[in-house]
Amino acid sequence: MPDAHYELPELAALYDIECGWSDDREFYRLLPGSPPKAVLELGCGTGLTARAMAGDGHDVTGVDPAQAMLDVGRQSPNGDRVRWEQGFAQHFRLDRRFDLAFMTGHAFQVLLTDDDVNAALDNIHRHLKPGGVFAFETRNPALPWERLFEDSEILASPDGDVPVDWRVHWRKGEFIRFNTHYQFTDGERISESTLRFLPLDRLSEMLIDRGFEIEHVYGNWDRTAFDPEHSAEIIFIARAKP
Repeated sequence: MPDAHYELPELAALYDIECGWSDDREFYRLLPGSPPKAVLELGCGTGLTARAMAGDGHDVTGVDPAQAMLDVGRQSPNGDRVRWEQGFAQHFRLDRRFDLAFMTGHAFQVLLTDDDVNAALDNIHRHLKPGGVFAFETRNPALPWERLFEDSEILASPDGDVPVDWRVHWRKGEFIRFNTHYQFTDGERISESTLRFLPLDRLSEMLIDRGFEIEHVYGNWDRTAFDPEHSAEIIFIARAKP
């Protein structure tokens, strides 16, 4: 189930401030090429990237399990140009197929079991046109994320500054558990998260087994090649076989 970060309206309202426009969003925005293309964003949240694509002229659908995030997206610029659907990557069902499906914001890492990953990949493949593209990123597990996640910042919201702290509880094998603490004037809100850090070889196997052909693996948003020791990201571009 979605954690509090996505379910509480006051945290959903902060999402675009906390996770605003960035190189990764621009990378995905350019993937469809010339409009109009049928595009599906999974784990879309408030749909910042989806809304930008819709503004570019693409036919965009956003799927997310958290109603609070979808509500923010609908009320945001270009929100009326996106189809919004509540659902999980493993289980959503739509009566159309897409040229491109993508997951950004490391949403793929909330798929915590092999069953979840395989169900999501099967479902995505089912919703792509033959030869359609699936793009997503996950963090390189070789980096010390249990240290890199420890951080703090102050979000400048319309209702005043909100101090935020990230605190890691543990790293066990492929998993990291951390909390995000938001200090509002009326009290603290805590978002609990667990992420899975799958290695490149295992992810490649899973994609191929579910009917995808891997076209590119990048290590950064400038499309440089993946470096197993130093790249922060593992960015996949995979094509659905007929």
